[in-house]
Amino acid sequence: MAKPLIHFVHGKESGPWGTKIRALADIAQEMGYDVESLDYSSTFDPVKRVQMLVESCKKRPPCLLAGSSMGGWVALDASAELIAMEGQCLKGLFLMAPAVDIPGYPPYRVGCPGDAIDIVHGWHDSLIPYTNVVGFAGKHDCSLHLVNDEHRLKNTLDHLGLLFRNFLTRMENAL
Repeated sequence: MAKPLIHFVHGKESGPWGTKIRALADIAQEMGYDVESLDYSSTFDPVKRVQMLVESCKKRPPCLLAGSSMGGWVALDASAELIAMEGQCLKGLFLMAPAVDIPGYPPYRVGCPGDAIDIVHGWHDSLIPYTNVVGFAGKHDCSLHLVNDEHRLKNTLDHLGLLFRNFLTRMENAL
């Protein structure tokens, strides 16, 4: 069975191949995965970004999603539609500082079971309080890794890479 395609979903004001995504994409490719990172900068509307992601995922299932900040919200919301598709289109979510329970965002949907979701979040995130993510992880029984970092997770990039590698290995064993 072919490995799932990994879709990286960037944040509101970042780009498709920023430092964090590039580092994680290198790990994924080293492990034999194909990767995709769409450019969502044409819209700040998270619902439109969900539609773009779902359409792209439909072209080559199955997939894994790795989303950061608004991209984490987009991946979560898209998971509800993707998990319901024939052939189990979605295999898991890796979320970095996901924008959960943020004023101004629509309510998110979650399609992935908690045991297929890993979250990494910084204790010192000034944009998305860690308490939002702790509440989400507890509600959905997700793995949660709180790190000594801020929103961009730039100071713990090596650790983030190890967590991503472990997530991919766990997802491979679940296939």
